Amino acid sequence: MAKITELVTQMALPVVEEAGCELWDVEYVREAGTWFLRVYIDKDGGVDILDCENVSRKLSDLLDEADPIEGSYTLEVSSAGAERPLKRPGDYEKFMGSPVAVKLYKAKNGRKEFAGVLAGYENGDVTITVGDAAMTFARDEIALCRLRIEF
Repeated sequence: MAKITELVTQMALPVVEEAGCELWDVEYVREAGTWFLRVYIDKDGGVDILDCENVSRKLSDLLDEADPIEGSYTLEVSSAGAERPLKRPGDYEKFMGSPVAVKLYKAKNGRKEFAGVLAGYENGDVTITVGDAAMTFARDEIALCRLRIEF
């Protein structure tokens, strides 16, 4: 049986594309005893509340009809966010040269978080440049890599 996130991704993709957006990610998580189905969308120029509302209404109707999730949950449709996590190889390709923050499971050189510019991605390993130095982190070291906004 397919995972809930995979089923919802298949259902959400045409709805999101019809709204002129891109499906960024789908999460199904339990927080404080409540299940949340989160659908993250993106588009050139940014997502606004009307985009989220449009996708949410149509997707909610489809989910009610297909009923792929047992029990109750809260559906949330939102922008992927300016500081979105990078998860898939395509995410890294799209944002090559962008400022990122890399968080590690265990400290390296006394630190668990590094900020720099995304300079490379190969087989899950991430390379960033910090000043003139390049740093590469192995896939199994990385807890999270996300875009970073510079002020």
